[in-house]
Amino acid sequence: MLGAGITGCSTALYMARQGYSVTLFDQARQPFEGSSGWNDGKLHLGYLYAADPSLGTARQLLPGGLLFKDIVEDLLGGSIAGATTPRDEIFLLHRDSVVQQPGIDAYFRRVSDLVRSHPDAGRYWDDAARRGATPLTGAEIAGLAPEGGAILGGWRLPERSVSSRWLARRYIAALAAEQRIELRAGTRVLGVRPAAAADGLDGPFRVETEAGPDGPFTIVVNALWEGRCVIDQGIGLAPAPELTHRYRYALFIHTARPVAQDNALIGTGPFGDVKAYGDRDFYLSWYPAGLVAEGRDAAPPPLPALDEAGRQALAARILDGLAEHLPAIRRVADGAAHTDVQGSWVVAPGSGPLHDPAAGLHRRDRFGIRRTGRYVSVDSGKFSTAPWMAREVAAMFRGG
Repeated sequence: MLGAGITGCSTALYMARQGYSVTLFDQARQPFEGSSGWNDGKLHLGYLYAADPSLGTARQLLPGGLLFKDIVEDLLGGSIAGATTPRDEIFLLHRDSVVQQPGIDAYFRRVSDLVRSHPDAGRYWDDAARRGATPLTGAEIAGLAPEGGAILGGWRLPERSVSSRWLARRYIAALAAEQRIELRAGTRVLGVRPAAAADGLDGPFRVETEAGPDGPFTIVVNALWEGRCVIDQGIGLAPAPELTHRYRYALFIHTARPVAQDNALIGTGPFGDVKAYGDRDFYLSWYPAGLVAEGRDAAPPPLPALDEAGRQALAARILDGLAEHLPAIRRVADGAAHTDVQGSWVVAPGSGPLHDPAAGLHRRDRFGIRRTGRYVSVDSGKFSTAPWMAREVAAMFRGG
């Protein structure tokens, strides 16, 4: 198993419980130290992709989002409710959005109908998925954003988010409790090759690492995130077309005392969002400040160095960008007992800037599982679709 993010860890747990001995490789010192551990944990139902009016993205995201809670609670053996945003999230329309008010409103109605009609709609949180999108009143918007500012409208969306840091701790414990999983942390994977020239992609395989070759392994599941395509190409799989890597920093804040704060997203396009997991743990992102690297090769671009002064300056820019539109967010920063400036890769097929309505990155339905013989490559697309796709991968090998 290559990669100890949410896809790799979920797949490893499923495979181990099916009786397989699993070796889990990751270059970090522990699972969830990459993008899976430092993101907003959005459990998508499709509402944020109004720039894909075909509903293709919404349809692709919907099954994983609806089943996320059930699948993860089964894997971890307990409730994740305490780490989940407790209320419907607020979408605020920016004047520079790539989709403006009539288009957004119509799109939200179509997605609401799609969600309500899905057979798993009742498996999200309480009855949230069936409520649909609800426009905010003028008074509600005025209570959130400055009058005369860039916010033109707002809706309450029946979506939730889960703390990726909370999940990281529970996944690490679940992996440690599973005797059939051997974790190879701090091990960078360089490639995969058949164990012998005649073996091909039916295996067995050897995994090439910086410490030397490892194996043989009867199955290889490539669940890496930003490094997946390089390994795929090395074993002969064609790369996904128009792949884009973006690295984005955000703020993770734990406050000394409870702070009342709505969950809000400003969009649609490269803007920002606020997640409140309860009343003391928060995620703050302002995309124009947090985006520090972008590339369109199979391998991710290098990251700029960021010293402590740079981290503080970046944190200030993220906070200022958000506070211009959501002034109340200053209360979260003022009450901070601990702040982390952490980043994660966003990897997706497509290209073009997000401020361009025609950019291919607004379509996020081109992800999935590619299997050749006993080599599997998993592009999970989103955090919320990863456990669902892990279950699909494990089902391929159920019974041997």
